[in-house]
Amino acid sequence: MQDILKKSAIAQFNSIKNKEIKAVELTQATIERIKSVDEKLGAFNSLTEETALNTAKMVDEKVAKGEELPLLAGVPLALKDNMNLIGSKTTASSKILENFVSPYNATVTQKLLDNLVPIVGKANLDEFAMGSSNENSAFKKVHNPWNLNKVPGGSSGGSAAAVAACESALALGSDTGGSIRLPASFCGIVGMKPTYGKVSRYGLIAFASSLDQIGPFARTVEDAAALLEVISGYDKHDSTSLKLPVENYRNTINNDIKGMKIGVVKELVGEGLAADVSKAIQNAIDTYKSLGAEVVEISLPNIKHSIGIYYILATAECSSNLARFDGVKYGYRTKNSKNLLEMYCKTRAEGFGPEVKRRIMLGTYALSSGYYDAYYKKAQQMRRVVTNDFLAAFEKVDVLIAPTCPNTAFDLGSKTEDPLAMYLTDIATIGANLAGIPALSVPAGFDKDGMPIGLQIMSPQLTEAKLFNVAYKFEQAHDYYTKLAEV
Repeated sequence: MQDILKKSAIAQFNSIKNKEIKAVELTQATIERIKSVDEKLGAFNSLTEETALNTAKMVDEKVAKGEELPLLAGVPLALKDNMNLIGSKTTASSKILENFVSPYNATVTQKLLDNLVPIVGKANLDEFAMGSSNENSAFKKVHNPWNLNKVPGGSSGGSAAAVAACESALALGSDTGGSIRLPASFCGIVGMKPTYGKVSRYGLIAFASSLDQIGPFARTVEDAAALLEVISGYDKHDSTSLKLPVENYRNTINNDIKGMKIGVVKELVGEGLAADVSKAIQNAIDTYKSLGAEVVEISLPNIKHSIGIYYILATAECSSNLARFDGVKYGYRTKNSKNLLEMYCKTRAEGFGPEVKRRIMLGTYALSSGYYDAYYKKAQQMRRVVTNDFLAAFEKVDVLIAPTCPNTAFDLGSKTEDPLAMYLTDIATIGANLAGIPALSVPAGFDKDGMPIGLQIMSPQLTEAKLFNVAYKFEQAHDYYTKLAEV
């Protein structure tokens, strides 16, 4: 049974469909795998065994009756613990929501259940999705399956580690400034942030509403494409959701890319890039040339400002979104308060971790009277400038490539005392969130210590089909995606 866990999600789905394996057996094997290795990894905050096995039973009943299965039915999935699943704890890895039980399903969760995808558990994350290393969880740190002394990346580190360690074939994460792509890069798997509005955010605990987007984790590009098909689509509950038909990305995934123009982002491949990462990017350039694509250098002159823009806008939105966690209606409430104001203050002081407090304070400052125009308004104007850089670049090329991160996974604890160094980890990923474009990280090799390296591919809004196509052609030209972490 352990061998089937190493197979792709599509392979697992086909095995269930062809009656080679039962969905219940696959789900049970997945849960056993989690129980045997997760003590070392810390990828899960909680398991949802009953929900998963009930879903799997429904799949087996359908197969027995000879009924057609919906896409990915029976394939186990880990859900980031900031997405609601009715009756399960949804904690956002924060003490303030430690015992909060979801009263409703997120739209993505409902879509998964409608497609009979067994949700095996809630994956650990940086508290409220704020962090780049998954060391900010209130409960436990997540360890990288390739080296347990290294970080898995954040904020969706639990989701990435679960897929990389074969604890689930698929996972969902949320990406505000690189929170899917960075862990995918560090854990040697595929992680994808769709166009803003492509996937409903209803039922996702908000961090920064104009930047957050839910997306897939998988071990192959085809699996990620299939999962995006399942979760995307218009939702009346989310006013930013786009009213567009759901595409079948797998139909065009193997299209020839001969003659396609690929731009290498000049500002992201220069100074500060680790030698092994630089080598991997050069290898990617050579691969695309050998596949018949034209590779040119492209400048995004204002991308260097993206960190500053992001940490004003994201913190401002977080300051507003997290105001609801006050101990009044749900979540943690302090036991020692004499009046309402003291209850608010103590609840938030005791319930939030240091990184969340830091970002709330930064955002509140940026929105305060006398500073709003200087910081928040200026950052919004600069966001437009960065977006225009991307628009200009896409007039010249079909897609852009860059490293997902300038370095590979770093040691646990090595950046916790230096928030700025931690923030700079996202230098290559934030631009795509500011511009609302789709972006993906695909395995691109290993460094001298055997740690995975990610290649980031970005394309214009609503061109996910092209993005998957370009990523798939690179993936199939190498065997990086076949290598598995041994936990």
